[in-house]
Amino acid sequence: MIQVKEFLDTDTVFAEKRANEFLAELDEDQVVNICYGSMIKTGTSGNTYQRSTILIVYKQKSEK
Repeated sequence: MIQVKEFLDTDTVFAEKRANEFLAELDEDQVVNICYGSMIKTGTSGNTYQRSTILIVYKQKSEK
């Protein structure tokens, strides 16, 4: 089964760190695709922050 997992930057954790931790749990042949995007978020104070999003498309191991 094909699955998609999304990782978003938050105020305390970067998407890259969590995506790499997840990828370390997968076998190489399970990874189908990795997509990256970023956006600019404006805070309440008017400051702007770049936020990253990483999508990992992977094959779930069949449980037999």
